[in-house]
Amino acid sequence: MKYVVIAIFVCIMVGVGLYSRKKTKTVNEFFLGGRDVGPWLSAFAYGTTYFSAVLFIGYAGKIGWGFGLSDLWIVAGNALLGSMLAWIVLAKRTRLMTTRLGAMTMPAFLAERYGSRWLKIVAAVIIFVFLIPYSASVYTGLSYLFQETFKVDYTTALWTMAALTAVYLIVGGYLAVARNDLIQGLIMIVGVILMLAFVLDRSEVGGFGGAFDKLNAIDPKLTAAWPGWHIEKWTLDGLLASPGIALLGLVILTSLGPWGLPQMVHKFYAIKDTKVVRPAIAISTLFAALMAFGAYFTGALAHLFPVAAPLAQGKQFDSIMPVVLNTALPETLLVIILLLVLSASMSTLAGLVMISSSAISVDLVKGEIKRDLSKRSTVTLMRVLIAVFIVLSVVLAQQKWQIIVTLMSISWGTVAGAFIGPYVWGLWSPRTSQAAAWVGIAVGLVVSLSLMWHYGWDAKGAPTIGSMAMLASLIVVPLVSLVTPAPTRERVARAFGDGAAVSIAAAGEPGGGGPAAEGEPA
Repeated sequence: MKYVVIAIFVCIMVGVGLYSRKKTKTVNEFFLGGRDVGPWLSAFAYGTTYFSAVLFIGYAGKIGWGFGLSDLWIVAGNALLGSMLAWIVLAKRTRLMTTRLGAMTMPAFLAERYGSRWLKIVAAVIIFVFLIPYSASVYTGLSYLFQETFKVDYTTALWTMAALTAVYLIVGGYLAVARNDLIQGLIMIVGVILMLAFVLDRSEVGGFGGAFDKLNAIDPKLTAAWPGWHIEKWTLDGLLASPGIALLGLVILTSLGPWGLPQMVHKFYAIKDTKVVRPAIAISTLFAALMAFGAYFTGALAHLFPVAAPLAQGKQFDSIMPVVLNTALPETLLVIILLLVLSASMSTLAGLVMISSSAISVDLVKGEIKRDLSKRSTVTLMRVLIAVFIVLSVVLAQQKWQIIVTLMSISWGTVAGAFIGPYVWGLWSPRTSQAAAWVGIAVGLVVSLSLMWHYGWDAKGAPTIGSMAMLASLIVVPLVSLVTPAPTRERVARAFGDGAAVSIAAAGEPGGGGPAAEGEPA
């Protein structure tokens, strides 16, 4: 039964890829679906890229076990900040500005917005290198679930999932991804609802009321509204050791992080028009609330299942959810949950792989090294790089040298930390300067990588370090813009329209093309 359902699922995904192949002849079609994606496909593409095996296996297991029901603050953050506000603040401006600038990628946006080809080169390298750990964390979570459910070898599961991702993505491009995301999103909704219903119905849980009482009996901290700050000393070490700071760091990392992640904001580039935004806000917010609640709430309930305690004591947090679900659910439903996690992971991997391959093929090779590369050759190169990125991710996942939460924190903290300041302020403030963009990228990278290096790559405070990198980038960019030359009036007009350039000149700020204005040709 399990094998039949999985086979049907695989056939559907590959079939959608083959059906979408006819619309992947140009880079624009392959990478952005021709910028013609409607609200339902866009919202589900965003939501299914947001949530993957990292959430349902890694985060639900480790965070749910560590914080109990207070982990539901992450649910609120993911729904309101990570989804609703992200669409409200970023979607419309991203679609309009990237169209004006002719940018299809984050590196291209930064280069055209700030007038520096080196920004594009540096951004492309950051994306390709630091999205590999995130992709590896998704493969790791998915393989643990397959290992527990099908009793297959971990490495076999890894390479099987890698092959599946490569086939439907290489064949169908972004349009295939978006169409599959809608199908996978619907599977995820059904799966989460059934998972919650069956887990709550277990005698070990006893419904919502029973779950609360039993968790409280085990440890009142598991039902506390907040884990408490408990800062023993006001040093960085003391802050990273505080439960309250750790939870706040997780909320920021997982909710604000999507604002600076190329694979997330890429969905805004591809929307058909600004009318897509309003319905997509509602769809993506509700989807995020349901997915995050299902994962984190179930993770907190792991305390009620005896099989979880030995795993937690052995720090095998990535195995908690697969073992709990395998214990709590009947085999028929377990297949649905397997499809749930598989759907979430395939869509996330597709987004990661698309963005990473484009960073090299579109931004570096086509954009800098061989500008006369034909459209057909660019798409072919992108397909080759998709395979390369997948192989590198699987090789890293095979090492099993990090738990999922840490791998994801390194990736999100570094990538979002580098881009969030230059990207968000670049959309909203015409005064944001090229120098400020460089400083924002540098500060995000330095904070994330230096602290990770100092505390070790398996640092318990990895999510907090990642959130610090993002906040630092957001803070320094406007401050540096105040004391550095503004963009030229022409560059501002190209990005924002003529009105923005006129307003800068009227305010008496440099930027009219005089000696105080910046502007290295992109």
